[in-house]
Amino acid sequence: MSCMPIAKPLREIDELDRAIVNLSARINSETYELLVLVREFDERAGWLKWGFTDCASWLHWRCDLSIGAAREKVRVAHALKSLHAVSAAFRSGELSYSKVRALVRVANRENEEALVGFALKTTAAIVEERCRELRCGMGDSLDEANRAYLARSLTIRRDARRGVMTFTVELPMEVGELVDKALDRARDDSASVEFGDEPWAARKADALVALARAYLSDEQSPSGGTADNYLVNVHVEHSALAENDGRSALPVESVRRLCCDADAVLVVDGKDGEPLSVGRKTRIVPTAIRRALQARDKGCSFPGCSNTRFVDAHHVHHWAAGGETRLDNLLLLCSRHHRLVHEGGYRIDKDFQDRWIFRRPDGIAVPACGYRMADRLDDVVDPEINDLHATPRSRAGIDSNEARVTPPD
Repeated sequence: MSCMPIAKPLREIDELDRAIVNLSARINSETYELLVLVREFDERAGWLKWGFTDCASWLHWRCDLSIGAAREKVRVAHALKSLHAVSAAFRSGELSYSKVRALVRVANRENEEALVGFALKTTAAIVEERCRELRCGMGDSLDEANRAYLARSLTIRRDARRGVMTFTVELPMEVGELVDKALDRARDDSASVEFGDEPWAARKADALVALARAYLSDEQSPSGGTADNYLVNVHVEHSALAENDGRSALPVESVRRLCCDADAVLVVDGKDGEPLSVGRKTRIVPTAIRRALQARDKGCSFPGCSNTRFVDAHHVHHWAAGGETRLDNLLLLCSRHHRLVHEGGYRIDKDFQDRWIFRRPDGIAVPACGYRMADRLDDVVDPEINDLHATPRSRAGIDSNEARVTPPD
């Protein structure tokens, strides 16, 4: 008689979340110990015994790392020697290696405490951006800029057999951003704003061709397109838009999302379906406010999201319900997170310090960054009260006081 194996029950999502967070913290702590060993090995020239000329080459061979990753680890290992605050946070698992490798490029004994405090409250992407900005403010940043300028290049390779040409371009960052913006505009003028049947890379290629044609024909715009490419026609009963009580051609929350940051022509219907008025075309978020919002948020405000393209200006208190088009009522959200807020059950609230926080549909706040030390201490039993320190919400790895949207300065 054979016995069927009993299927192991699936773990709860929040349990998996805690397990991954705790393991990530342990990996960070062990990575610190690894770098301490690498530094000692390099200081004692242990690589000479194996016939190598430097520690990075030995690490590349011995630990199966790419040569770039090996050099980076050696650099970080030596930099940590004089940075005690960064080392302590890394050793405890609070800081990830991604944050540490950015911090050690700019940290010194005078500023490392402030940098560690900043890094513990935000994501690795924002830490890297802040450190890049700090490097640009240093005296030797001019040398870096000159090196980038001198390295600019464009190469063309023709493949007659396949019938294609390959362009490889290397430009200084600020010039590359200019070209990228031009390609975005050309692509948006000739196709749908976000989605289409053509692959993303193919549309970028089409945009480059459009720019070339415009230049050769001495046109100001590749397609002569206007802002009407972004026009949204909304056919909805006014009471539905403002009070969730009426008719709408689309789910009313979708209509609100579409109208958050777009030109809109409102066709307001009466109870009998006859149009009562057709509003004039209006810019929901004026250009000046949009620019200030972009400068403040830089990209999607949803915690952990690094998307900076196709971001919408979201009215936290919707304009249809009386919300004002002001900076303190606006957040930038990417298309995906904008949908989550309107149609996915997510909501935006204020915490006790009057800062915006995001909440999942079950009410749990989304942390501003991944894990914190408190997440690893949730289930420690207090012998005095014989109970758990953590509340159900904090055991889920979330503290609403830390779950906030704090745009970088």
